[in-house]
Amino acid sequence: MEPFDLNALKIQQELNVESIAAWTTSMFVVELPEHDVLKEDLLPYAYQVRQSANCAIESQVAVSAKHKLFESTLNFLESDAQGVGELKQLLEELVTAAAEQVNSGVIEEGQGLNASIVESWCHITENGGYHDAHSHPNCSWCGIYYLDAGDCELNSRSGVNRFYDPRNCANQYHDAGTQYLDATGVWDFVPQSGQVVIFPSYLKHSALPYFGEKDRVVIAFNCVVDAC
Repeated sequence: MEPFDLNALKIQQELNVESIAAWTTSMFVVELPEHDVLKEDLLPYAYQVRQSANCAIESQVAVSAKHKLFESTLNFLESDAQGVGELKQLLEELVTAAAEQVNSGVIEEGQGLNASIVESWCHITENGGYHDAHSHPNCSWCGIYYLDAGDCELNSRSGVNRFYDPRNCANQYHDAGTQYLDATGVWDFVPQSGQVVIFPSYLKHSALPYFGEKDRVVIAFNCVVDAC
């Protein structure tokens, strides 16, 4: 019997290699062109909310996971203060567009989606403040609007939002073939004022210790999505 010639077989056959991106995690980053106008109203309102608060973590959610920051109650975007309603509508439209994009292959033809913010809060983080790793239950999509990113920067990881690889066993073995997984298992997002980052609720994330003279001010929100 003649030896098996794999190279000859490859020449004889047309190979059709398809790359399959299974179980990907979609995230979105948007820069709001209306940011300067929104900030004029919303930044003073955030400090007004803190001024009238009875404690640092008004939400009373995971108090021990937060240090040197203020967190409002979970209805920040329900106010009739100037600019709040406009921002809420804009964020809901962004999440709707994101949800429609990632679900485009499974929703019925002609069906639309509609995102509604069910919880929203502001964070005012001072020098040395941080928020431990966590995820957001009871919603499908989450977002963070960076009202004032303060002195966040990548080299020292000051105030960055760190997102953690949701694939539990992805880091169980490393060799040259797994370099694309990134051995650290994290992705660091550097906040910039005026940006909104949108991500699925299962994605664990944290706000690393922030060091700066200015406050780091964000508005975070959770959404549910209905078919329409």
